Amino acid sequence: MADENNIQEMQLLEQNLQNLILQKQSFQMEIVETNSALKEIETAGDEVFKIVGHLMIKSDKDKIKEDLDNKKKILDLRIKTFEKQENSLTEKLDKLRETLISQNKK
Repeated sequence: MADENNIQEMQLLEQNLQNLILQKQSFQMEIVETNSALKEIETAGDEVFKIVGHLMIKSDKDKIKEDLDNKKKILDLRIKTFEKQENSLTEKLDKLRETLISQNKK
């Protein structure tokens, strides 16, 4: 019975870990896009545009750069949080695997 509970818990942890990794990858892709936009802002002239919904609106270059910098900071914090959660789940999984292996050797 304990083995079944441990196996179910391990499957749940693995599923949570997989979901967490997918979310983290999504945020990492957003950071790549944000960094790309920041590079483009640096090389752009004074006239820059921002897409809002279905419209492209002329915007202030410094304001867009500030918004992108803030977005990048938030994304970095989220990724760090995901990494901490990922490490915690991985540790739990490792301990649970060790427990299952030691129980099966008995």
